Amino acid sequence: MTDDVLTRFSPATAAWFRGSFSAPTAAQTGAWTSISSGQHTLVVAPTGSGKTLSAFLWALDRLASEPPPEKLKRCRVLYVSPLKALAVDVERNLRSPLVGIGHEAVRLGLPAPDITVAVRSGDTPADQRRTFAREPSDILITTPESLFLLLTSAAREALAGVETVIIDEIHALAGGKRGAHLALSLERLDALLPKPAQRIGLSATVRPIDEVARFLAGARPVSIVNPPSEKSWDLSVVVPVPDLGALGELTDDLSGPAAGAQQRTSIWPHVEEKIVDLIAAHRSTLVFANSRRLAERLTARLNEIWAERTAEPGEPDEADGSNPLDQRHAPAQIMAQAGQSHGAPLLLARAHHGSVSKEQRAATEEDLKAGRLPAVVATSSLELGIDMGAVDLVVQVEAPPSVASGLQRVGRAGHQVGATSRGVLFPKFRGDLVQTAVITERMRAGAIEELRVPSNPLDVLAQQIVAICALDDITVTDLEALVRRAAPFSGLTRGVLESVLDMLAGRYPSEAFAELRPRLVWDRGTDTLTGRRGAQRLAVTSGGTIPDRGLFGVFIVGEGEGRRVGELDEEMVYESRVGDVITLGTSTWRIEEITHDQVRVSPAPGEAGRLPFWKGDTLGRPAELGRALGGFVRELGAMAPEAALQRARTAGLDDWAADNLVTYLAEQREAIPQLPSDTTIVVERFRDELGDWRVVVHSPFGAPVHAPWALAIAARLREAHGVDVQAMHGDDGIVLRLPETDWSEAETAAPDLLETIVIDPDEVAGIVTEQIGGSALFASRFRECAGRALLLPKRRPGQRQALWQQRQRASQLLEVASQYPSFPIVLEAVRECVQDVFDVPALVELMRQIGNRRVRTVEVTTSRPSPFASSLLFGYVAQFLYEGDSPLAEKRAAALTLDPTLLSELLGTSDGLALADLLDPESLTRTETELQHLAEGRRARDAEDLADVIRVLGPLDLAALQARSATPDATAGWLVTLSEQRRVIEVRVAGRTHWAAVEDTGRLIDALGVSVPVGVPEVHRAPVPDPLGDLVVRWARNHAPFLAGEVAAWLGLGTAVVHGVLRRLVGEGRLVEGDLRPPGWQPPAHTTQPAGPAATHDPAENHQRSGGLDYCDPGVLRVLRRRSLAALRNAVEPVPPRQFARFLTHWQGIAQPLRGTAGLLAAVQQLAGYPVPASSLESLVLPARVRDYTPAMLDELLAAGDVVWQGAGALAGTDGWVTLHPAETAPLTLAAPSDVADELERRVLEALAGGGSYLFRALSQRLGIGDTELHAALWQLVWSGHLSNDTLAPLRALLGGGRATLKQRPTAARLRYGRRPLARGPLPTASGPPTTTGRWSLLPTVETDPTVLAAARADVLLDRYGVVTRGSVANEEVTGGFAGAYRVFAALEESGQVRRGYFVEGLGAAQFGDRHAVDLLREAGEVPGAVVLAATDPANPYGAALGWPARAEGTRHQPGRKAGALVVLVDGDLALYVERGGRTLLSFTPDPTALTSAASALAQAVHAGALGKLTVAKIDGADVLGSDHALADALAAAGFRLTPQGLRLRR
Repeated sequence: MTDDVLTRFSPATAAWFRGSFSAPTAAQTGAWTSISSGQHTLVVAPTGSGKTLSAFLWALDRLASEPPPEKLKRCRVLYVSPLKALAVDVERNLRSPLVGIGHEAVRLGLPAPDITVAVRSGDTPADQRRTFAREPSDILITTPESLFLLLTSAAREALAGVETVIIDEIHALAGGKRGAHLALSLERLDALLPKPAQRIGLSATVRPIDEVARFLAGARPVSIVNPPSEKSWDLSVVVPVPDLGALGELTDDLSGPAAGAQQRTSIWPHVEEKIVDLIAAHRSTLVFANSRRLAERLTARLNEIWAERTAEPGEPDEADGSNPLDQRHAPAQIMAQAGQSHGAPLLLARAHHGSVSKEQRAATEEDLKAGRLPAVVATSSLELGIDMGAVDLVVQVEAPPSVASGLQRVGRAGHQVGATSRGVLFPKFRGDLVQTAVITERMRAGAIEELRVPSNPLDVLAQQIVAICALDDITVTDLEALVRRAAPFSGLTRGVLESVLDMLAGRYPSEAFAELRPRLVWDRGTDTLTGRRGAQRLAVTSGGTIPDRGLFGVFIVGEGEGRRVGELDEEMVYESRVGDVITLGTSTWRIEEITHDQVRVSPAPGEAGRLPFWKGDTLGRPAELGRALGGFVRELGAMAPEAALQRARTAGLDDWAADNLVTYLAEQREAIPQLPSDTTIVVERFRDELGDWRVVVHSPFGAPVHAPWALAIAARLREAHGVDVQAMHGDDGIVLRLPETDWSEAETAAPDLLETIVIDPDEVAGIVTEQIGGSALFASRFRECAGRALLLPKRRPGQRQALWQQRQRASQLLEVASQYPSFPIVLEAVRECVQDVFDVPALVELMRQIGNRRVRTVEVTTSRPSPFASSLLFGYVAQFLYEGDSPLAEKRAAALTLDPTLLSELLGTSDGLALADLLDPESLTRTETELQHLAEGRRARDAEDLADVIRVLGPLDLAALQARSATPDATAGWLVTLSEQRRVIEVRVAGRTHWAAVEDTGRLIDALGVSVPVGVPEVHRAPVPDPLGDLVVRWARNHAPFLAGEVAAWLGLGTAVVHGVLRRLVGEGRLVEGDLRPPGWQPPAHTTQPAGPAATHDPAENHQRSGGLDYCDPGVLRVLRRRSLAALRNAVEPVPPRQFARFLTHWQGIAQPLRGTAGLLAAVQQLAGYPVPASSLESLVLPARVRDYTPAMLDELLAAGDVVWQGAGALAGTDGWVTLHPAETAPLTLAAPSDVADELERRVLEALAGGGSYLFRALSQRLGIGDTELHAALWQLVWSGHLSNDTLAPLRALLGGGRATLKQRPTAARLRYGRRPLARGPLPTASGPPTTTGRWSLLPTVETDPTVLAAARADVLLDRYGVVTRGSVANEEVTGGFAGAYRVFAALEESGQVRRGYFVEGLGAAQFGDRHAVDLLREAGEVPGAVVLAATDPANPYGAALGWPARAEGTRHQPGRKAGALVVLVDGDLALYVERGGRTLLSFTPDPTALTSAASALAQAVHAGALGKLTVAKIDGADVLGSDHALADALAAAGFRLTPQGLRLRR
C-alpha cells in the first residue's frame, strides 16, 4: 500500500520522502489516497502523525511537476491558519521539503522547481502585500482575517488561480464565529474561481467528525481520513501535599503586633518547587496555565526559586550586599488582583501569551527550540499545532479547560511521529482534583467533547454582505445561494436574510444613530444589491470577528522597530500610575508615561513588580464532560475505600492525589450522605456569617448549563417572593444568597426552594430568553455583535478605542434598536447568549430527566458548608467583583463624582431658559449651515451624496436640493437616477413638489396623508408608531433653535398641530424649549421653506404665533453651547501678567479703599476663609482695604455677630494664622478643626458644647482650673480652629506681649549699674489676663457635604480673585486641588455664570472669570504710586497666580509668601520684597523712578505705624553700608538714616 501511494508522486518528491522517512503513517496514506483523487478531505489524526505534511506534499508535488500558469494565477495553494504564530511556523517548516525536493530533482537530472511561499497576516508590511498583489507566490499562508481582507480588495485577483485550500486546526475555527466568517470567505473565493477549490481540513481533536466535515465543504461530499490512533500518552496527576483540605489554615508562623496579616497554608509553594524539579530533570519543558496572570506569576516564582537554588550560600547582591530577592523595592501598595513578583533574574523560564508582543514570543520560541531556555510558561497561545521542537515534558497547572485542549497541550511533547507525549497535571484545590482526574482519563480514551457549528450568526453575515457588495453588484437570489452553501448558514431563511439587508439598506433611523445609515442600495425592482461609497473602506478597517477588548499597547520609550512589549487590560492601566513597576513577559518594566492608547515603559531589571491581570472569557465545562465527571464521582463514591484508591490510581493519580480525592469524597459524604453526580442533584442550605441563607445547588453539568439555570431561578424567586437574589454560577453548581425574610412561618425554618429550582422543561427557553436581555452578558455580547456587523466602526483604524467608549456607543445603539423587535443584531446577541454561551438544550434535557425521575433531587440543611460547597464558594467573591460590561474601575470612578442634581441647584442651572444671551449668533449660523449641508465641503457631490442629504434632512423641493449641491445644474439628473433606482420618490407636501427617501414613505402617508407613486415596496409603506413625531424630531436634529411655525410651514400643517407634537416631545425629553435664539438672529437662507398656511415672513409675528418659545434638539444645543463658549473665549485677547496685578489691586479695593464698617464688612466677605498672619491683619491687610480702619470697627462687627474669626495654626513667637468669615456663610468657609488630644482641652470643649459664650473667669470657675492652665488650653484650641471670641482684643494682647514679626518690642530701660528691673508675672485679675478678655465660644459647625463645599469654594474664589487661575487655587490649598475646582467652574460655565478663556498670558487656558471681572481686567488703569502689601495678601499675585520674577543667578535670598514678609508693587510690577524682620530687601527693577516710588511707600508705611522701626542691613544679598545700589539712594532720599546696623527709619 505504501508503494502504491508514493508512486502517485513525481520521482523527486517520492525520493525525498523515502530518504527522509521510513514509511508513511496511516494518516498520510489515507490522506494522499483521498487528496490525489481530488476529493474534499478531512484528516483527523493525533499530534505528530504527519497531517500537515500529508496535505502539503501532494500540493507541492503538483506545483513542482506542472508548469506555472500566467502571473496573476500563479497562487494555487492557500493555507489558512487560526494563529499567526502557527502560520509563521508552517512557513519555516516548508523549507525542508522545498529544498529537499529541489536537490532530488537536480540529482535525478530534472529541472529544479521554483516554488515561492508568501505569508499574509496582520503583521505583514505594506510593501510585501503590494508585491503579492503584483506577483503572487505559489503558496500563500494566511489567517481567516487576512483572507477576508484579500477578498475585499483589488488583491483578490491574485487568488484567481487557487486550486487547493488547506485549513489547519479546523476544530479551533468550526465551533465559533471565526469559522462562520471563514466559511463565507471560502464561498466568496470559490465564486472567483473557474471551479471550486479542493478543501483539506486538518485536526487532531475533532468530534463529531461529520459535523466538522459539513463545516469544511458545506453540502458537498467530504472524504474523511480517520485511521486508528497509535498515539502513546504518559499522563499523571500529581498533588505535592498530603492533605489539600488543610489549605487556607493559619500557620502561626508569626505573631505580635508587627506581624501583619496571619499567614495561611498554600499549595503554591509546593507546586512551584515540584515544577522546578521537573524542569531541572528534563531538557525542554512546556508549562501551561489557564490564565495570563497565572502564567506571569508562575514564571516569576519559578525564576525566583531557581535563583535561590543556584545562588551560592551567603552570596551578596552587588549593589548593597543584600539577598538578590530582597523586597526592598516592593511597591507600597499591591492590589489584590495584581500580586507581586520579587524581581528575580531571568534564568529558567519565560512567559508566552497573547499579551506579550509577537517579537518577544518569537524570541521565546526560538530560545526554547535552540535549547537556550529550559522552559516556557504559556497559555493557549502555544496550544494549536505549533512545533516547539524536542519538548520532552508538558506540565499543566489546573485542570485543562476541556479534553480537547488537554490533548493539544500535552501533544506538544513528543511531537514527532511515534513519540510518547508525557504530561504532568497539578490541580489547584480539591474540587479541581476531580475534574483533573476525569479529563486525564478521557484524554487517554480520546473522548473529546462535541463541538457545534454556530447557526446563522447574523453579525458575521452582515459584515460579509457589505464586503461582497462593496466590490460587485449581486442579486439577492445569488447572494442567498452563495451564503447558504456555507455550512453555518445552510438553514438561513429568506426572511432572515432580508431583515439583515433591510438593516444594511437603511431601514432603521440613522438620525437616531448615525451608523445605521445605509451601507448598500437594495433595488427591490431588480432585486439587486449595490455597495455605497465607503462600504469597502468600512469592511476593511472594521472587519473581522475578534472583538476589540480596548487593550493598551505597552511600548518601550523611544523610537524604532521592536518597541512593543505587549498589552495590558484597561482596568489594570486605570489602577496603575507613572513610576509603577510591572511584570510583563517575565521582564520587569517601569511605567514612564500613560497616554490614551499606550503605556510607555523602560526596562527595570531586577526590580520587584506588580503582576498584571487580564479579564478573559471562558465558556466553562461542557455538559458532556460534566456528565462524565458526575459518573466518575458516582462510581468512586459507591466503592470501598481501598477499591476507590485503586480506581483513582488507575485513572493516573499519584498516591497523594488518589488519597486526597478519596478523602474529599468521604468528607463530603459525611456532611451530606448523598454525593452529587450525573443522576443526583443536591440542594444544600446553610446560613452565612451575616445570617442570610446560602443555597448551593450541587450539579456537575458545567457553567453553560448552570448560567441559564441561575438566571431562571433568580427570576422565579423575584416573581414569587419579591426579593432580588444574588445567583452565581460555576462549573460545579449554583450559589444563591437569599436575604433574611419570611421564607416560612417558622423563624428558623430553611426556605423550601425545590419547586423554584426545578423548572418545567417547556418554560426554560422562554424564561432564559426573557431574562437574558437585562444581563451584563447580553450587553457585552451585543456590543461585540454590533462591532462585527459594522454598526460600531472603528473611528481610528489601527488604534485602540477605549472600552468605555465602545460601551457608550453600544448602549446608544441598543437604546434605538430596542424599539424594533426584529432588529437583527438584538436577535443575534440573544441567539449567541442562548446557543453559543449557554447550553439551553442541555438544561432542558436535565429538567426533563428530573421530571421523569432519571435524575433525582435531594434537599439537605447543614450547619456549615460541605466540602463541595466550600470549593464552589472558592470563586464566589471574585465573580461579583468584575461582571460583564461593568469594570470595577468605572464603578469606582462613578462613586467619586459630585452629586450632579445638588450641584445644579447650587449653581442655579436653568435648563436652557436663559441661554439666548449666551449663544453666539455666528455659531448658530455656522451650525445651521453645516446641519443643512449648505456649508462648503458638505454639499452633495454626486447622486449618492444627494440621496444621503434627502435621507437625513427629509423631503425637500428642487430649489432646496440645488442649494445643497456642489453642481446645482446636475441635481435634476441625479434625482432622475435615484428615482429610477427607486431610492427616492416624488410627493406633494404643502402644495409643492418634494423629493423624499423611499424609507420615509410610511411616515409621510401616516403623518401628512400624501399620495405616493405606484410600485413602492410594501416594506416601506408599513406604518410606524409616531410618524409626525419622527418628522419633527428629524427637523430638530438638523436645525439650530427653531420656531413651531417654521416646522409647520415645512410640513404644510397648522401651527397648533405642530405645537402639540412639540410639547409632547419636550415632555419626553427629546426636545428642549425656552428662550434660545439670540435677539435678532434669523436662520440663513435656504434652511427653511416658507410655504403653506403657516408661513410668514415677519419674524415677530412668526415668534408670536409659535407661542413665544424656541425649540431645539438636546444634541444640537450641546454643540451650540460648546461653540458659543469657544467663541467667547476666543473673543478675549489675553492681557500681560502686569495687567492682572493691576486688576487685583482694583478688584480687592487696594487702589480705591472703602470706608466705615460697611466697607470693612465687604472686605471681610472678600477675604472669607483666607489665612493671614495675625501680626499683619490689622497693620497691613485691613488698612490697605479700608481707608479709615480702626480696631474698634472690627470689634463692633464681631460683637454684633456679623463676623467671626478663626485661628488657623500658630507661628513662631506669639503670632499665628487667622481667618475672617461673614457669620452668614461661616459654615461654608471655616476650616475643619484639628483633633484634640489633651484632656483639659476636651473638658473645655465639653463645657462650651452646650452653647452660649463664657468669660474667662466664669469658665475657670466652672472647670475648677487655674488661669495659666486654662490660658494655655484656650489658645491651643484657638490655633486648632475650635474656639473664637467676640473681640480681637485678646489676640492683640497676645501679640503685644510676645515678639510678633516686624513690630519689635522696645527694649526695657536700664536702671543704674546696668541692672534690668525684675520681671513680674501677670497679676490675677477679676476678669482674667488681658490675653483672655471677651467671651469665648465654639465656632459654628463646618459643612461636610462635598458638593455644597465645592460650590461655595468656587463662589469665594470668584469673589476674591475675579479671575481664577490654577496658581490661585493651588495657593489656597483647596481640597481636591485645581482638578476638583475645575469641575465646578466648568458647570458654572455651562450655566452661563462664568467665562472660561485665556485671559492672562502664560497662565494656561483653564482660567475662569466673572463676566464683569473679565471686562475690568482689560479696562483696569494705572495704579498711582506704590502699594505696600503683606506677602501673603491675596491682592499680591506673585508667588501664587504669577510666578516670582526671575533674579540673577547666584542670589541666595529668594522671595516667598512668608508670614511677616512684605512686597511693594509699582503699577502692578513687583518692585521690592522685604524679608521678615525687614533686614533684607530684594529689588526686582533697575528703574530709579520705580525704586524711588517704592522706597517712599515703604517709608510712609513706617510713619503710619504699620511696620514700626525698620532697619535695612542688606539689599540683594549685599551689605547696605558702602553700597552704590540705586535702592540705597532711594531709601536715603525717603528718610532712612545710615547707622552702623544699616539704613534705619523710625516712626
